[in-house]
Amino acid sequence: MTFIRNRWYVAAWDGEVANAPLARMICNEPIVLYRKLDGTAVAMRDACPHRLLPLSMGMREGDNIRCKYHGMVITPEGKPCEMPLTHERVNEKITTPVYPVVEKHRYVWVWIGEPEKADENLVPDFWPCSAEGWVFDGGYMKVNCDYRLFIDNLMDLTHETYVHMGSIGQKELMEAPLETRVEGDEVFLSRWMPNIDPPPFWREALKKTGKVDRWQICQFIEPCSVIIDVGVSPVEAGDTLESHDSGVRGFVIDSMTPETETSCHYFWGMARNFDIHDAGVTARIKAGQDNIFNEDIEVLEGQQKNIALNPDMKLRVLSIDSGGAHARKIIERLMADA
Repeated sequence: MTFIRNRWYVAAWDGEVANAPLARMICNEPIVLYRKLDGTAVAMRDACPHRLLPLSMGMREGDNIRCKYHGMVITPEGKPCEMPLTHERVNEKITTPVYPVVEKHRYVWVWIGEPEKADENLVPDFWPCSAEGWVFDGGYMKVNCDYRLFIDNLMDLTHETYVHMGSIGQKELMEAPLETRVEGDEVFLSRWMPNIDPPPFWREALKKTGKVDRWQICQFIEPCSVIIDVGVSPVEAGDTLESHDSGVRGFVIDSMTPETETSCHYFWGMARNFDIHDAGVTARIKAGQDNIFNEDIEVLEGQQKNIALNPDMKLRVLSIDSGGAHARKIIERLMADA
């Protein structure tokens, strides 16, 4: 398996990258991240060009990193500025690859591929994470599964009925019709649930009793992200799948950066347009998402293990899998074009 090259991948939350070096494997490439004195994030190959010890084991000195093995100092440009012996001339031919970095939507993004092709305009548009009138927070999990299994999971929310029956699941998720459409390299899976009783989370968010219209719109954004437009509005508001801002609305943000062929970095969160100044609500939603996503991870890691144990069997595609199936076709085409 290869990965889609020449793309921006989420490498870390903004708060994860600090003075101390942070190690993170992305698309089978070991990367070290840290911040310079002015706060700018740096990403380079996590290998000292001398004896290949991980630079993440070293320490930041000013804007540079000093290797813990022999003390070679590497600049943010990946070039040595001090050799192990003070009298030895600096060999500028010994370098460490450096990755383009962009900070946007609370994330630190790293460009995997040819640096000269990096374009900040190609960063996935997680607009609710930065828009006025919205608040966004979330967390990170390391997951031992192929990132594409996670995309399958998020593009098929019928699983909520069983995997998350104690929180956000309800029988109407199995009964409501699905609509799948492909627009370029994006896939949309929509579900409209009219005139139903809201599940506990949305009833509390709406702060109102009575029947609601509920929606879920899953959007796959290549190479490895899914954002899900979710919410409820009072039936009397007359909202539709195309226009639904009368109640409470949120976007579940999911980006599954590949680590290896069978593991990924899961960056998750929720952007919402209700109770945006209530830090307690933010903390409770984050804790709730943590519990919900751990339920997903239990299933996905079990699935990954069983795929390896059953090489003579293959994944089957049913009608409920249409969103993930279309996303996989786009991924396969983009990998082939790379």
